[in-house]
Amino acid sequence: MFIAEIFHSLQGEGMLLGVPSIFIRTSGCNLRCVWCDTPYASWKPEGEELSIETILQRIHAYDCRHVVLTGGEPMLAKELPQLALELKAREYHITIETAGTLLPNGIICDLASLSPKLSNSTPEQQIAGVWTSRHEQQRYSPHVLRVWKESMEYQLKFVVTSAEDLEEIESILTTIGPLECHRVFLMPEGTETAVLQERSHWLAPICLKKNYRFAPRLQIELYGHTRGT
Repeated sequence: MFIAEIFHSLQGEGMLLGVPSIFIRTSGCNLRCVWCDTPYASWKPEGEELSIETILQRIHAYDCRHVVLTGGEPMLAKELPQLALELKAREYHITIETAGTLLPNGIICDLASLSPKLSNSTPEQQIAGVWTSRHEQQRYSPHVLRVWKESMEYQLKFVVTSAEDLEEIESILTTIGPLECHRVFLMPEGTETAVLQERSHWLAPICLKKNYRFAPRLQIELYGHTRGT
């Protein structure tokens, strides 16, 4: 598997906020989000080829039972289902962080962290070239999202850049529903504490009014925008 990094940290987002976790970040993505905070796993994939055995050996060094399979887009890795099987055989709790554009196809998972990409994610053509149209065509698949949420425990996490994003979010929720509001997280976009705080001021009241869950980015607050956190 092409792996960008493996590290031990606190989960910074979603239902398992604050839970010590081992992150296995695959490298490679089928999208090119303009605000992507891990370009080394998407826009310019980098990393090393590791066997499943080597990955298991590395994570065994940590006294931790929660594993997060993330990216990039981890579902692109053809070896991921086998890795998930091996992790579950060793009694790890598995979270898969995915944009929800690729079908689960029966993959083992304790929590599917689905992050549908809004139109705010599409890069301009002068920046991304052909990836602008590719991204726009692939970023949102209602059918795939429904399969994920009907197959396993899930959460929906939306990256919000402005209050105007709410109309698009609610359209998506209506399309893929029914669902429970406590599974919907709205997260301010940003990699700087000041930006996150400013956006949190208007996003938190929206969550309160709509009965959605507010999702801080704990990793930014604790460590800043740093790899391996």
